Amino acid sequence: MLEMDWSDNWRRAFRVELRAQAIGFAWRRWPVLPGTYPAGTHWAGRDGQQDTGPVPVHKDWQDRIGTQPEQVASWWTGRPYSLLLATGVMFDAIEVGSRLGTGAARALRAIGMPVPIIGTPTGRWLFLTRTSQRVADELARHSDIVVHGKDSWVPLPPTQFQHGVVHWRVRPEVCGWQIPEAHIVHDALLDAIANRTASVPTGQLVAAD
Repeated sequence: MLEMDWSDNWRRAFRVELRAQAIGFAWRRWPVLPGTYPAGTHWAGRDGQQDTGPVPVHKDWQDRIGTQPEQVASWWTGRPYSLLLATGVMFDAIEVGSRLGTGAARALRAIGMPVPIIGTPTGRWLFLTRTSQRVADELARHSDIVVHGKDSWVPLPPTQFQHGVVHWRVRPEVCGWQIPEAHIVHDALLDAIANRTASVPTGQLVAAD
């Protein structure tokens, strides 16, 4: 996959947009943090260059959760830092592949319960939920599911990757900025898994996304 050409003009434009989004989320008390950003094939913004990302810029990022909007604004005055959401504080995020994500989104639409969904350039879907201490064993063991809770984070739009931009598949405005309880998304994922399994002929394995 080709890398995007992040010229200085593009970086400035994205920095302004990232800053505006970060301030808006902070006013809503979302725990946002600055993260490393793409620089060629690496990630910059932290000591040295990282091979993978995005990750929080500050090593003490847990202590910065809940920073006031004014201070959040200052983080994006110089560099186009990624926009990260700390999970396990107010919200968790459930990361899945596109096939499972499509099935879960369909199940949620069927019950009239849209939830915020983030799409990444790598084809992953992130469902935002309220924090929860319980996850069904079937979800916890599933090879295509990652639950982001305490001491983790996820990228928020419009964070840049080397080959694309993180985007909303379902915007929070569609849900009235109401983040669902975790069990609602958990149930939708279990339905999607069950429907996917039922559609596979006996003896045929389904490759994870």
